[in-house]
Amino acid sequence: MAQRLGLALVLLALIAGAVLWVLTMPATITAAALPERAPDLANGKVAFDAGGCASCHATPGQQDRTRLGGGLAMTSPFGTFHVPNISPDPASGIGTWSEAQFVTAVMRGTAPDGAHLYPAFPYPSYAHAKVDDVRDLFAYIKTLPAVSNTAPPHELPFPFNIRRAVGLWKLLFFDTKPFTPDPAQSPQWNRGAYLVNGLGHCAECHSPRNALGGIVSAQRLAGGPDPEGKGWVPNITQKGLKDWSEKDIAYFLESGMTPEGDSAGGSMARVIRNTSQLSAQDRDAIAVYLKSLPPIDGPARPPRT
Repeated sequence: MAQRLGLALVLLALIAGAVLWVLTMPATITAAALPERAPDLANGKVAFDAGGCASCHATPGQQDRTRLGGGLAMTSPFGTFHVPNISPDPASGIGTWSEAQFVTAVMRGTAPDGAHLYPAFPYPSYAHAKVDDVRDLFAYIKTLPAVSNTAPPHELPFPFNIRRAVGLWKLLFFDTKPFTPDPAQSPQWNRGAYLVNGLGHCAECHSPRNALGGIVSAQRLAGGPDPEGKGWVPNITQKGLKDWSEKDIAYFLESGMTPEGDSAGGSMARVIRNTSQLSAQDRDAIAVYLKSLPPIDGPARPPRT
C-alpha cells in the first residue's frame, strides 16, 4: 500500500512538473505572423522616443542618446540588472537579430535563445503596443550607430537567477491583450492612453508593486517607492496632479519644469530627454489622458528626513 502511494505521489509530481513546464514555456511571435510591409522610420523614431529606449540603453557617461551600448546598472529588491546593448552591433548588440526576434523580445519578453527576459525590461507595458510600431522601432534602431560593448551579467541571488521561474511570474502578472481604443473617448484621449499604458510604460515606475514584483493594479499610477531604492516616485493620478493643468503636464514633458519652478531629477530627467522629442500633439494627448484619471490613493509615503 505504501509503495503504491509513493508511486502515485511520484506520478502526480511528474505530471505537475510537466504541466508547469508547459505553462511556463516562453512565448514567441513568428516571422509568418508579420506580413510584409515597408518600415516607417519616422514612426520608428516616435516609438523610440515614446518608449524611452535611450533612458536605459544609452551607454552611461556620454551624451549621445542614440549610442545604445547598454551597461547601466539597475538595482532592485531582487538584485542588480545590467542593461544590455541594443545597438546594431553584430557581436555585442542586436545586429544579428531578426525582426520577429525583436518583436518577440519587446512584446512577449522572450530572448532569441528562447529564455525568458526579466520584467525589469518593461515588456508588460510594451505588450500593449501596436505591432507595426514595434516593427518600425526595430527598423529605426538599425539605423543608429553600432556600439561595441558587452554589459556584465545580471547579479541576482537564488531563486531569482532561475529564468524559467519568470514564466511563473508571467502567468500571474503578464497581460498580452493589445490596446483597444475607447469609442466613448476622443482620438486625442485614446492616443494619450496608448502612449501612457503602452510604449510610455509609465505604470512600470509610477505604481507600487507587491512582494513578487507585480504591479498593484488597484493603485496603478498612484506612485510608491522607487524600484531602484532612490526615493519616492510620485502619484500621477489626480491625487497627485490635481493642481496641475493639462498645459502644466505637457510643458513638464517638454521642459522638465514643474508648475512650482522645480526641475525633474534622477531617472525622470532621462525620461524628459525622450518626451521632449515627441510632438506637441503627443505630449498634449498624454496630458489629456492623465488629467482624466480619477484620484487614487497610493502607499503612504514615509516622512521626509
